[in-house]
Amino acid sequence: MPSSHPHGAATPAHHYAFPLFAVLIWSGNTVVSKMAAGAIGPAEIGFYRWLLAALLLTPLALRPALRNGPAIRAQAGRIVVLGLLGMVVYQSLAYYAAYLTSATHMGIIGSLTPMMVLALSIPLLGQPLTAGAVAGSVLSIAGVVLVVTGGHPGSLLAGGVGAGDGLMLLAMFAYAVYAVLLKRWGMQGVPPLQLMYLQVLVATVALLPLYLLSARTGLTRTNLPMVLYAGVFASVFAPWCWMRAVTHLGPGRSSMCFNLIPLLTALIAAALLGEHLAIYHLFGGLLTVGGVMLGELWKTPLPAQPARA
Repeated sequence: MPSSHPHGAATPAHHYAFPLFAVLIWSGNTVVSKMAAGAIGPAEIGFYRWLLAALLLTPLALRPALRNGPAIRAQAGRIVVLGLLGMVVYQSLAYYAAYLTSATHMGIIGSLTPMMVLALSIPLLGQPLTAGAVAGSVLSIAGVVLVVTGGHPGSLLAGGVGAGDGLMLLAMFAYAVYAVLLKRWGMQGVPPLQLMYLQVLVATVALLPLYLLSARTGLTRTNLPMVLYAGVFASVFAPWCWMRAVTHLGPGRSSMCFNLIPLLTALIAAALLGEHLAIYHLFGGLLTVGGVMLGELWKTPLPAQPARA
């Protein structure tokens, strides 16, 4: 195993707790999104979530961000785009999807994201097309189709994809575009904590009009724990764990933990929501995760096609 430490020392086992805690929290947040449906409006929990995260991050990030003004102003347009894609569009669509589909479906569809990132990286980042990307895409898409059709793929031709599953697919596509743009732009001169804080501010401001124009339930004893979980654990603590994971393990080994999200989400949803786990969930999840792993591990490039006159 490659070492991220000097003198060839092995990576301490406890460093793997960082990505595991992050994916566990994010899996739980998918279930919280489902629990929030009916308990608090999608626009409300989205706004409260990022407002709470902004308040928590301000003591840590405001002064460094002000001192880093020139670098931030140079990247301001990109920061706005990233905040809108990664925190407004992605999470808002996920909250609306939770009204119409199960947390288990959301977790399995979410596991398709690395494959979407891989597909977008070919035209946008110039990554070569690999055999694993092709084979993995076929497997992952087959797995998601199996899940969203309830184990009857033929029904896709007759009825299409359900509204909730369709919204979740759009949400994950938005996040995939966010991830690719973040890698393409690099955001040089803006440290990760400042970048996260600025995106949270963008999300808070962008969601304020939707919050004001939407019907509001208000904070109650029932939904307040959901807002706290989303705003503290999913928005602040999990990203901090992820940044630590990337620092100690590198992005490659950290990202492999994402493959646990559909399993963890399904188990948490079964325990807390009583969602029924059918055999098609198992096979669909295995196909999707297997396809993602195939795309990540099978790096044999396909031969380039000669240009046509």
